[in-house]
Amino acid sequence: MSLMGELRFFLGLQIKQGLEGTFVHQAKYTRDILKKFNMGDSKPMTTPMSTNMALDADEDGEAVDQKKFRGMIGSLLHLTATRQNIQFAVCLCARYQASPRTFHRQAVKRIFRYLKFTSELGLWYFLGSSLSLRGFSDADHAGCRIDRKSTSGTCQLLGTSLVSWSSRKQASVSLSTTEAEYIAAASCCSQLLWMKATLTKNPVLHSRTKHIDMRFHFLRDHYEKGDIDLVHVASENQLADIFTKPLEFGTFVRLRGELGVEGVDNALIKGEIESQWTGLIALLV
Repeated sequence: MSLMGELRFFLGLQIKQGLEGTFVHQAKYTRDILKKFNMGDSKPMTTPMSTNMALDADEDGEAVDQKKFRGMIGSLLHLTATRQNIQFAVCLCARYQASPRTFHRQAVKRIFRYLKFTSELGLWYFLGSSLSLRGFSDADHAGCRIDRKSTSGTCQLLGTSLVSWSSRKQASVSLSTTEAEYIAAASCCSQLLWMKATLTKNPVLHSRTKHIDMRFHFLRDHYEKGDIDLVHVASENQLADIFTKPLEFGTFVRLRGELGVEGVDNALIKGEIESQWTGLIALLV
């Protein structure tokens, strides 16, 4: 590898470096996939998914081209590297790749129409933020209409910068909201402990560290040892909500901004007035 000056492009990512921080986006890639799937002239949408949309198998619906549907999902998954705000919608639609129907294709097209409205957004990493680790977790209890499994949403921030996130269906059926939240919180805690070990250059760090056994009282044990601090987060401040359910426009835009997904101009203004966050971890339990 040779040094060719300031990094501007990397594996499809566009990178802009400045005095305020680093802006990573995929504007060109977004325009390319809109053109590839003939969505360039589509009507823009303000959110990637409607709050009243409930996807299911739709077995009576008309089948669509599976190859094209999978191509659309694959293209969108690559875009989630800098557009975490579409993570939940894309992952939800991806569950139906085996037998896509017209209803599923319409849901995917809405995501593309949202990208038409927000093609220039990207992820900001501001300079000068603290190095405290914070995590948010949430769960949509029994959100899947097919097997009634819950969806866990987690995100981890280093200072004010989003560095890790997840939106996935839980492996088992939770019998209560509390149980679903506990599973999501344990997953978030495992990731934070792995990140903490990495930052402190733990000499015994290995691959199993990230996948700590989620035994009974896992969170309580680490709380009592002082490894983590558990704090209740009010719904209006719960960043992980964006990874578990469709949201109305105002809430969606606010949480998107809190995650650092902004346009260049808006992020510069935000960076000037941004306050420093404190604490190690915030979890909804």
